[in-house]
Amino acid sequence: MRWTYKPPPAEEVGVLSRSAGISPVLAELLWRLGIADETAVTQFMRPALADLQDPFAVENLEAGAKRIAAAIRERESIIVLGDYDVDGVSSTTLLVSVLRRFGASPRFIVPRRLEDGYGLSRSAIDRALEGGKPDLFIALDCGTNSIEEVDYLVEQGVDVIVVDHHRSREEGAVEKAILINPHVHECAGDDAWRNLCTVGLVFKLAHGLLKHLRGENHPVAYRIKLRDYLDLVAMGTVADLVPLRGENRLMARYGLGILGQTGRPGLRALMRVASVRPENGVAPVDISFRLGPRINASGRLADAALAVELLLSEDPAQGEATAAQLDAFNRERQDIERAITQEAERLIEAHYTDDPGIVLYADDWHPGVVGIVAGRVSRKYNRPCVVLGNEGEQAKGSGRSVEGINLVTVLADCAGHLSSWGGHPMAVGVGVEKPKLEVFRRAFCDAIIAHAGEDVEERELPISSWITLEQIGPRLMDELDALHPFGQANTEPVFGVRGVWLSQRPDVFKQVHFRFSLEDSRGRRLFGVAWKQADRLPPTNESIDLAVHLRWNHFNDRKLLQLDLVDWRPSKQAS
Repeated sequence: MRWTYKPPPAEEVGVLSRSAGISPVLAELLWRLGIADETAVTQFMRPALADLQDPFAVENLEAGAKRIAAAIRERESIIVLGDYDVDGVSSTTLLVSVLRRFGASPRFIVPRRLEDGYGLSRSAIDRALEGGKPDLFIALDCGTNSIEEVDYLVEQGVDVIVVDHHRSREEGAVEKAILINPHVHECAGDDAWRNLCTVGLVFKLAHGLLKHLRGENHPVAYRIKLRDYLDLVAMGTVADLVPLRGENRLMARYGLGILGQTGRPGLRALMRVASVRPENGVAPVDISFRLGPRINASGRLADAALAVELLLSEDPAQGEATAAQLDAFNRERQDIERAITQEAERLIEAHYTDDPGIVLYADDWHPGVVGIVAGRVSRKYNRPCVVLGNEGEQAKGSGRSVEGINLVTVLADCAGHLSSWGGHPMAVGVGVEKPKLEVFRRAFCDAIIAHAGEDVEERELPISSWITLEQIGPRLMDELDALHPFGQANTEPVFGVRGVWLSQRPDVFKQVHFRFSLEDSRGRRLFGVAWKQADRLPPTNESIDLAVHLRWNHFNDRKLLQLDLVDWRPSKQAS
């Protein structure tokens, strides 16, 4: 791993530190985010819900809000179809919850991965229509390119709204639906909400609906507090890997706080089985590695409608039972994923170690799990990766990328070899006819080289700021808290610490991790942990440099400052 550090302009950082009344370390971190004046610092560190922009600035959102308002007023039948990932599940839950508050009784459906395929498929639509043809059909987190499927609904006299954030492919977007997708209508957008995921767009649609109905003096519209739904927005936003800037950051920051206090019985039950302790605060990592995988597991192995029912449930007993069911699905998913990951790594080591991008396929790989495997492989080998499973004549699966490589632009170069694809820069869905797999593999590698050059596999570790052990303490932690939540486009800072000596030999635990301790110049002891790095223990008899994350560790009702080791190296005088 190659450590890199770009020194900031000392004068600019000094002026920012003095004018904003913040430490030079925080000023450097903000400067790296492009925040260079006092006003921008205040807006970033102390965002307010009042800063949310007018929802009607989003193209077609006012038309969508008016159509839903008419359906509520006329007591029309409504079907909501949402995708089976966390974004789709949280979007469906949010919209159905709001519609129920207005007295509507919407039916909801989530595509079954193995039966219906992805998104707004004809199979999912036909299953939705089994209970009767609706007056209004709302597709969430899918549908932008579903031209034939929307035409099929419209021909039957059904009005359609599509709320989606996936990029439009070359064949174009739907025209017979009210389409709310900032990536299709780019001329009307603003960067503050350009990169919202679907649940963020649904939140703005709900905001627009309330705004419209308050204009009509609807009594329920005044009783609904939209901030109460930000827990759902936070889950979808963090899980879907969208940039945590602008309105994404604002809603995720407030939403994480609301998530820690959520009154949803099903969600609290899910937190218990996932060992999330809301009294300690909910962090993005709790969504990414605890709550999100359990919600996703139902869609990967069974029916994601279970997850929607969990989040909608007002019955604590039902919530406990469904949460336990999702936890069981997640354990099954982990077993399947572990076996596929091991096989994928063997394939890479045997055949694809030199490929700038990795494309893997096996007949017996479960299509519902390959996306997680793609994420693990891309992180381990620091290369974009597409992992595909067997779906009849097609090989279908998911791709995951690494920092700096946009999979949407890469796949656009390969589109002629694909039967289906779509997604966003860091995560995509892919379908390939099996005879074209090898051609696609070569095209994928060529496209990555064209966009990123030959050395994509060389992993870099950017150091955010060099600090001393003496600077690590409660004041710095309080300043870091103002930068939360960390995620895409607001990555958690990696701090470099030069010339330290371990106080004692590292303590290996569970055979794969180790703990370590340090002392600063005042004799104060600092503790750290290195996850899955026991195969590379640092020495105790020489000076080393550390690259670390700084975090609070809540243990036995105590709050302890902890250094999470990212990497170490023998000490160097300059970087």
